[in-house]
Amino acid sequence: MNIDERLEKLAERHEALTQTVELLAHEISELRASTHELRASTQELKASHQELKAFTQELRGFTQDIAEGTARLLHIAQIHENRITRLEGGE
Repeated sequence: MNIDERLEKLAERHEALTQTVELLAHEISELRASTHELRASTQELKASHQELKAFTQELRGFTQDIAEGTARLLHIAQIHENRITRLEGGE
């Protein structure tokens, strides 16, 4: 292999490496853009999660209030039932 052939081969390799570097640079650029979008989506998801958490806490409070109210109503119903039973000559 003479010097011209070697230079030709080196030029081909150089061109191939240049193309590879350009492709990699483009892919890195796309990856950075995707990463930026992913971060933005993650922030939105985090905010939605916080809102959902607050809403869940609020619902938990409502549920507890309803459960306590229902327990009070049940107690009142039992008292009235006992009173009616006594008035009707029961126990």
